[in-house]
Amino acid sequence: MIELAEMIAALRGELNAAIAGGDGQAVRFELGPVEIETTVAVEKAAGANGKVRFWIAEAGADGKSTHTRTQKITLTLQPTLVSGDTRMPVLISGNEVDGER
Repeated sequence: MIELAEMIAALRGELNAAIAGGDGQAVRFELGPVEIETTVAVEKAAGANGKVRFWIAEAGADGKSTHTRTQKITLTLQPTLVSGDTRMPVLISGNEVDGER
């Protein structure tokens, strides 16, 4: 399984690749809020120092473990480019994908 933080880091990498691919392009797109809906397994480790962790659940995960439960969550992320104290909108570009509108 993959941790929720890893999934968000992978998304950040994909967005960075799209931004880099837009350099020098005449047409670019401002990126608005990114909404992610996923099912996560919430796990709490036993003991005094137990941590709560969020794992992306596999398709068909049943959450029957006594210490793990699955929850559906929706995250809305607002990507922003940060340079020093300046925040700018994210502009992306890329090749057209078949069936894209």
